[in-house]
Amino acid sequence: MASLNVGNLGEYLREQRRNAQLSLRQLADAAGVSNPYLSQIERGLRKPSAEVLQQVAKALRISAETLYVRAGILDAERDRDEVETRAVILADPTLNERQKQVLLQIYESFRKENGFEIVRAGTANEDGPAVQEARNTDHIQDAAAPGSRTADGADAGPQQTAS
Repeated sequence: MASLNVGNLGEYLREQRRNAQLSLRQLADAAGVSNPYLSQIERGLRKPSAEVLQQVAKALRISAETLYVRAGILDAERDRDEVETRAVILADPTLNERQKQVLLQIYESFRKENGFEIVRAGTANEDGPAVQEARNTDHIQDAAAPGSRTADGADAGPQQTAS
């Protein structure tokens, strides 16, 4: 069988598995894939799906995004800006968790509207309550309006202007 262009991925997975002191069989069991299939991935004979990579990453306790880049699923340069933007939002100490989640939701909706695929490995249906709440209301735009929320994210009521 000819080797696909995933040898770098396979070598990386083997290295990570060995660093975690796991046998091929142990990792296959933990990731929910067959032992022969995982062996073929490590030898560069198979190109795994994003779902399989996510399962392997979870079993190895490493970043799924790193595996996606090595497998050619993600373009590291193109997606770097999205990752950096998300990291800055999440690291901002002046925002509470609800505000961060709403801001990320708005950011993602704009990217989607502009034709950019949102890639968030491992987070399917794992959004926090704030994002789910924002999805369930028609007022996501209000969350972005200055002065429409208090510091804890509650509605501040209508803005009053000076006469």
